[in-house]
Amino acid sequence: MHMGSESELVTFFVSAEDHGKRLDVVLASLLDGHSRSRCQALIRTGALSIDGATISEPKYRVKQDQQLCFAEPAPTDADPEPQDIPLNVLFEDDAIIVIDKPAGMVVHPAASVEKDTLVNALLFHCGDSLKGIGGVKRPGIVHRLDKDTSGVMIAAKTDEAHRSLSAQFADHGKNGPLRRTYNAFVWGVPDPEAGTIDAMIGRSTHNRTKQAIVEKNGRHAVTHYKTLMAFGGNAWTVSKIACQLETGRTHQIRVHLAHIGHALLGDPTYGIGFESRERNLPMLVQKSLKSLSRQALHAVDLTIAHPVSGAKMHFSSPVPTDMENLEKTLQTADS
Repeated sequence: MHMGSESELVTFFVSAEDHGKRLDVVLASLLDGHSRSRCQALIRTGALSIDGATISEPKYRVKQDQQLCFAEPAPTDADPEPQDIPLNVLFEDDAIIVIDKPAGMVVHPAASVEKDTLVNALLFHCGDSLKGIGGVKRPGIVHRLDKDTSGVMIAAKTDEAHRSLSAQFADHGKNGPLRRTYNAFVWGVPDPEAGTIDAMIGRSTHNRTKQAIVEKNGRHAVTHYKTLMAFGGNAWTVSKIACQLETGRTHQIRVHLAHIGHALLGDPTYGIGFESRERNLPMLVQKSLKSLSRQALHAVDLTIAHPVSGAKMHFSSPVPTDMENLEKTLQTADS
């Protein structure tokens, strides 16, 4: 292929080796940072012409020496409204942004929550540094934290970064440095104190807003856990544990831990049936748990390979004040 430029157009000429190939395949090979599906979308919007005629069919077979002229449209504005919401940014460059998400913040706008989400905040904060994900000026969310889970989250600012991070999360760290660690407080003491929960997760047949352990038609889910500390005695027991995700299903840690009988403290959805244990807690701990007013889950560590440089990067989030206070009162009550 030979490449030149005319005005705002980028011009390519079809070589002998690409003769007879599909247009979307050829375009994807020519344009760095563009997936085949992205090229298909661009072709359908009329962003490419061949020998002066607009071609909108990705299956079109190119011929040697044809002139391909391409002008990528500017990214369109995202539908969510940018909002000036303070963010605790742990790291940011041209490709990614890593933030420490507070408990209570929803990640994505939805019909029930249209504003005050992390996406609204990122749109404002990143502004023109967002190069567009799929042709839209929006951050690329590759993993999520529940509304009431705090901690480290990463988002992509470019298509290239989005594809790399998505691949890393899909690979679950098998062939790279990806690692996600959460701290949690749970009812009781797991036995064994460290282990692996391997159980499929799917939508509950009894409550469509909940996830559940299922035997079929579910998604493979694996959580590794380790007990860090145990509190209490005969009347009550609570444990602080660390969890590492091998997969990333909706509510995975919450569902898996409840499944083995150690639901998260403060979990209003999957901790049903454990509320009766609260009255056995020392009053100091009861007050601290009431002040927590959420599930005791925090994404404490995230390790990735940088989507551009490939460098191994590690990010940490300090335990938030509400969970720190809970741990202090547990230690005091246990002494």
